[in-house]
Amino acid sequence: MAFLSQILVPSSSSVKIFSIIAVIFLSHYVAAVTPATNKTNRAVFTFGDSTMDTGNNDYIISIAKSNFPPYGRDFVGGKPTGRFSNGKVPSDFVAEIFGVKKILPAYLDPKLQLQDLLTGVCFASAGSGYDPLTAKLLSVLSLPDQLDLFKKYKSKITAAVGTERTATILSKSISFLSMGSNDLAINYFSTPLRSPYYDIPAYTDLMIESASNFLQELYALGARVLIGVSCIPPIGCLPAQRTLNGGIKRACYKTGNQAAILFNSKLSHLIDSLNERLPEAHLMYIDNYSPLLSLIQNPAQYRFEVVDKGCCGTGDLEFGPLCNKDTPGTCNDVSKYIFWDSFHPTEKAYRILTSISSKEVKI
Repeated sequence: MAFLSQILVPSSSSVKIFSIIAVIFLSHYVAAVTPATNKTNRAVFTFGDSTMDTGNNDYIISIAKSNFPPYGRDFVGGKPTGRFSNGKVPSDFVAEIFGVKKILPAYLDPKLQLQDLLTGVCFASAGSGYDPLTAKLLSVLSLPDQLDLFKKYKSKITAAVGTERTATILSKSISFLSMGSNDLAINYFSTPLRSPYYDIPAYTDLMIESASNFLQELYALGARVLIGVSCIPPIGCLPAQRTLNGGIKRACYKTGNQAAILFNSKLSHLIDSLNERLPEAHLMYIDNYSPLLSLIQNPAQYRFEVVDKGCCGTGDLEFGPLCNKDTPGTCNDVSKYIFWDSFHPTEKAYRILTSISSKEVKI
């Protein structure tokens, strides 16, 4: 689906789906990695969904937005930027850990300067997924759209700094992909769009095929040093999934977690296979399932108190447009919460998850 040459407009059916389920999962949790010592010409690129999106959806017509209070209340200047959290998101922490910059800007931000581009940008779009239908439901940027943006980025910096320097930047770049939860939560478990035609094993195969195509294309475009790919977290334990599928006790939704585990196993095998097939490839599977589950099961260890509700509103269902400045009940002390809204972690939780996973990854 090409864009920039055309405006993405949400269909009436997408608005209806959003309103009916009001619980679309827009995230899974990406880890960061241990910084390398040689940062010369290093750039960081991120792709995926709302976990990584630092504001690209602000510049397209879609209902999957968070560029309004109380989102961003703990960001620099208390500014809502389109990040689905109270503060920073993993894209920012990845750039910070590698010493590149403290904030990773959205590629579609019209205020970007050349230096912003040379050190990396975010191409992610909240609401996206491996299945192209996932992005269409909310009129957001699909994975092929994000790859097209990366190609435009490459052409832009080539024109600015030349072919040789561009090749050097890309060859030393670090890229991260984080998505897949929306495919299961929207397409498979919350609508009748895919489940009548695919069982869970077949649907996860469809997702893996898309992941494989993207990773091979990204590699072909010059990404080399590291391509980190995040698995799907325990989506059944997210507040909204507890509310919808956890019964009267709002327990974790076992079927959702089992589907995530199945996909994650296939993703791990895919990455091993691509590393064997692609010369110079350094793809890495990043486990976000276990670290988030650890926070949920052992909250006191990380100084959390609330594990089954978000800070915003009731914490049971609110997210995106349903979490706004007029939403009653939003908490005062967000430090006690793992989740900011019913799907997305707080900045504190993201930072802890990043720290946990960074210990396992080296380049």
